[in-house]
Amino acid sequence: MPSLWTSTSLPAWKAALASYDAVIARQESAKLPDRDRWYHETLPGAIAARRPPHVTLPELVKLTEWKMTRGKWRARNLVLVQGNSAEAVKAATAAGLAAMPHPTAPISTIAELEGVGPATASAVVAAAAPETYPFFDELVAAEIPGLGEVKFTLGYYARYADQIRARAAALGKGWTPAMVERAVWASVGGKAGL
Repeated sequence: MPSLWTSTSLPAWKAALASYDAVIARQESAKLPDRDRWYHETLPGAIAARRPPHVTLPELVKLTEWKMTRGKWRARNLVLVQGNSAEAVKAATAAGLAAMPHPTAPISTIAELEGVGPATASAVVAAAAPETYPFFDELVAAEIPGLGEVKFTLGYYARYADQIRARAAALGKGWTPAMVERAVWASVGGKAGL
């Protein structure tokens, strides 16, 4: 079956995006659907309602659990994230979100927190600004020709995000980088390949 990434069919992209919730429900974790709903429906509004916009330590922990449940569980990273102070999380995420719409500055600023790399940092900014930032998912990155082996570095994220943004623009009005990322993830069946 050809990769969604190589398709120019808008109906194929719409169908993949529409299948996202069903693919989430078929994953190995019973907790993922609730975590995913929280990430996409509750967290963005919570971030936007604060002045300055930021995430709290409990939200960063929950976001990390969402990311790991949807992808690879890395217990040590979760422990490191939990070890950050509430003040450090507020300061780093506020500074990172204030750097938007720069393509990488928000990611590098938030990634200064313990246990937070470019993927987790991208989850913060994608929740705050899905119209600009995609979540950095390795299954999605592996579908994009020319990026090479997935590396969790700022430079790799920058190339990945550029490709995702370009695809969103090519798909046309209404498509965001976050939607493109979800469509591609769903098209490969998520982490379970379902």
